[in-house]
Amino acid sequence: PKAYEVADRLAAGSQTAISWSKYALNNWLRQAGPAFDASLALEFMGFAGPDVREGVASLRERRPPSYGPGVS
Repeated sequence: PKAYEVADRLAAGSQTAISWSKYALNNWLRQAGPAFDASLALEFMGFAGPDVREGVASLRERRPPSYGPGVS
């Protein structure tokens, strides 16, 4: 399979270069992790507020939703 071909090419390459590439990629992931976690938490906050209840109620009652003021 293709994965084995790629693994063989990497194994034959410069281990120093591969180590630094792995370090760079892992460092990027470590830095991006907290931003992703915060983004996900903020999204979930939007799924739990009064707008959700109003949205569901308006669908059930077949009427346009009436949302309150947003967060600023």
